Amino acid sequence: METTSPRWLVRRDIDGFFGLALDNFIQILLIVNLCGGVLGFPAAMIYGRILPGVALSLIVGNFYYSWLAYKQGQQQQREDITALPYGINTVSLFAYVFLVMLPVKLGAIANGIPPEQAAELAWQAGLVACLGSGAIEFGGAWIGNTLRRMAPRAALLSTLGGIALTFIAIGFLFRTFANPVVGLVPLGVILLTYFGRVKFGIPGGLLAVLLGIALAWGTGLMSWDSARFADAVKPIGVYLPGFFLGDLWQARGVLLEYVSIILPMGLFNLIGSIQNLESAEAAGDTYPAAPCLAANGIGTIVAAICGSCFPTTIYIGHPGWKAMGARIGYSVLNGVVMGLLCLSGTVALLAYFVPIEAGMAIVLWIGIVIVAQSFEATPIHHAPAVVVGLLPAIAGWAALIAKNSLRAAGLGTPEKPFTADLVPLFKLSDTYIDGTFALEQGFIFSAMILSAITVYIIERQFRQAAFWSLGAALLSWVGLMHAYNWTVADTVIKLGWGAGSSWAVGYILLAILFFYAAWQERNSRNERQSMVDEDGDDKTPNP
Repeated sequence: METTSPRWLVRRDIDGFFGLALDNFIQILLIVNLCGGVLGFPAAMIYGRILPGVALSLIVGNFYYSWLAYKQGQQQQREDITALPYGINTVSLFAYVFLVMLPVKLGAIANGIPPEQAAELAWQAGLVACLGSGAIEFGGAWIGNTLRRMAPRAALLSTLGGIALTFIAIGFLFRTFANPVVGLVPLGVILLTYFGRVKFGIPGGLLAVLLGIALAWGTGLMSWDSARFADAVKPIGVYLPGFFLGDLWQARGVLLEYVSIILPMGLFNLIGSIQNLESAEAAGDTYPAAPCLAANGIGTIVAAICGSCFPTTIYIGHPGWKAMGARIGYSVLNGVVMGLLCLSGTVALLAYFVPIEAGMAIVLWIGIVIVAQSFEATPIHHAPAVVVGLLPAIAGWAALIAKNSLRAAGLGTPEKPFTADLVPLFKLSDTYIDGTFALEQGFIFSAMILSAITVYIIERQFRQAAFWSLGAALLSWVGLMHAYNWTVADTVIKLGWGAGSSWAVGYILLAILFFYAAWQERNSRNERQSMVDEDGDDKTPNP
């Protein structure tokens, strides 16, 4: 009997590579720009320490998931298995820059420490935060399957759908229509290739990128700039990862000082990975939770030890890459290419020649597929629960847009900080922005919980709905959901005993309502059973 074994590289892996590489490339550009522009890190630190650590974590993770896909394909005798996508966690990237490293640097400067030394302390703090996230996800490997069994599929997939709809699809859709001459044609190629199944002779993803580059340079969106080109060439060199255990030990106090940031970020990564594993299974590829979560944790720990401040995780988007036809090789290619970019300092040079607009149609399509899967892979009568699960992510995205708008209007500075006085001004236009900010905090948790509650209501399993509501009350009480603090230019999660007391009380009252509905349902069931028993007695003939 002939056995079927997966191939390491197929034609559609090229398309998958462009999509995943663009995702990773954007994160790497964010790291370079935020570390240089916001944190003021010197180029030697960014290119000599941080990016080599990023490279090693991406190589380790992508190679592991490629190998795991190959082994799963061999065991199941399948050629169509798709490796789990892997890369830098975007949420943690922003959180650790703005909520850990920047405060550490500003605090050090305020205490009279020179900027160069303050930058060193901020980088060390980022390493500790990254290590903490890795430890949490590694520790969560042993409860991953339990969480997957507890949560209905609609609760897991709708959360991803909300993120895909807002933070992935809509952003790139806006960018497409901001530059329609450049953006629409690549989008058309992607839609024709993957929805219309039109063949162009070369992979559709490659064609879309090439057309995007040509249109960007041909229409003037990209143009030659000698100064920018010189800056892009300057960092090119050979950079090897180092080992920074001493720096981690020196900054160990950060772990306790910033636990209110590190703990929720680690938990978000853990829950997000579990949701992505469920998404992959719904698309037809089942992976064991424990080794995958452990691999995420190990990849992040490796990143921290080797100089990167940014956790890595399983990426959203597996069903999109699977539908695209990518299998195993796209992950290998991503690890190799992203690793080489980071180790050679050529990130800025590639960014100079290849605009984001050239490849964003692929990522937009991935977002569309993920949202569609939220509905297609769940029972049709659970569709309302999927819709409910989309809403917190939409609220989180709306909060981001609102705060960006305020910053663009000149607020969010020490002279004009964000305060609660903004709330009544929003309410003048019937916009309850405080509710938006509340939903933003811990929206991965609240999306999953609200969707699960809706599923159990639909199934008339009201006690289970009550238990999920009590779980929401606990998370709110300790501040992992809804509770927030105002900062100069943001609203951030507020951890602490009783931090989200008002929301906790609301969820407890909701649980009481569900327990009442369960009691009423049980009584109605008993009454119906009694009536059936009585009818049976009436029809029984006398001896």
